[in-house]
Amino acid sequence: YGGHIGFDVRKRSTIKSRCDGVITSRWFVCSNEGHRRKNQTDHEPKRIRAETRTNCKAHVIVTYDRVANNFEVTEVDLEHNHRLQLPQTCHLLASQRKISEVQAFEIETADDSGIMPKASHEYACRLVGGPNNLGHTYRDRKNHLRSKRQRELAYGQAGSMLNYFRDKQAENAAFVTSGSGSWP
Repeated sequence: YGGHIGFDVRKRSTIKSRCDGVITSRWFVCSNEGHRRKNQTDHEPKRIRAETRTNCKAHVIVTYDRVANNFEVTEVDLEHNHRLQLPQTCHLLASQRKISEVQAFEIETADDSGIMPKASHEYACRLVGGPNNLGHTYRDRKNHLRSKRQRELAYGQAGSMLNYFRDKQAENAAFVTSGSGSWP
């Protein structure tokens, strides 16, 4: 709903039952709700970010009805105290940008083939009729590739060797390598 109207939605809070752990209610709020927390540390940040929250009161509260075994909307406030996004830019909202499994496979295949991210992004945009129809941005694509590389590093050659030595040390407490007495 929020993406069609022109605002981002986030989950503010979730209440679970203490006895069985079932979600009993959930608040969905405009992303501009409330104010950002004050920095608790003593140091100054390198770059001060602009304040984007406007204490917007728009929200929807959904509660679980155990008798009917379904969720029902119990409270709705759709009044915003800020300007909404234009329909042409709604696809850029964070809650509207997702990389599907098929798109992830195409991104990784293009990367493995040596195609640069910019070129593969432009090609994907042409295939679906423009960036508005793609569902993610160039930055999302680069972030996905960075995450992929991080996963590969964990299971790469060095990671495999560390895991091997860690397993050997777990099997035999007397197994020690040069340089250090134990593995992290």
